[in-house]
Amino acid sequence: MECNELLNVAGYAGKILLESGAEVYRCEETMVKIAQSFDVDEVQAFVMTTGIMLSITHKQQNYTKILRIQKRGVDLHKIDAINELSRTIKSKQYEIYEVMDILTKLDQEPRYSLPVTLFFSALSAFGFALFFQGSITDALCAFVIGICIKLSIVGMERNNINAFFQNAVSAGVGAFITLLCVLLSLCDSMDTVMISSIMLLVPGLAITNAIRDTVAGDYVSGLSRGAEAFLTAVAIAVGIGTVLAVWIKAVGGI
Repeated sequence: MECNELLNVAGYAGKILLESGAEVYRCEETMVKIAQSFDVDEVQAFVMTTGIMLSITHKQQNYTKILRIQKRGVDLHKIDAINELSRTIKSKQYEIYEVMDILTKLDQEPRYSLPVTLFFSALSAFGFALFFQGSITDALCAFVIGICIKLSIVGMERNNINAFFQNAVSAGVGAFITLLCVLLSLCDSMDTVMISSIMLLVPGLAITNAIRDTVAGDYVSGLSRGAEAFLTAVAIAVGIGTVLAVWIKAVGGI
């Protein structure tokens, strides 16, 4: 058995999981299961939100790999697929190269198309407006603003803009279009439309994972994810606050 290849496969699986929004304990558990499926003597995995350290001992030889995580997103399909793969490697008698091929194809799978992403982002904003007891006009305005917010995020992601500025600018775009809707009397409640639209930026997964990692005893990762959620909230506040301040000075009120 080629232990370096096994390190690459297990590390690659952990990398995909972290980049897809998985919890730290899930990444560690999955990498250990993959390595143990090939009958190594010992496996140790240490994962943080920004990096992976993986060590395998086989026939009194130690092999170690370190991976740096540069990006993070949300892709529950990949998390589920890798979880299932890690549990079936031994029963299906996969070879190492076969596991690598599966992971590579999974990693390269295209996500939803841009029109589908925009539509469901807008639909989410529309639903939140109704949930917050807004009128149908509020919901329609939130629908349009949701499209604009998602477009701004996609555009900045393609240009590798920092996540903090992505959230700040997108929140500012949402606030500005909401104020335009109020000025043109297109909506009934500015608060409902703005809050419903900004819900697309709220770091729900980061908050959830911060709590789960902390409860699981991964305090470093829990604190870092909590800090990530806090900075996202700050970015949203900065974007909205800046637009409101400029609007009040320019127009004279809301």
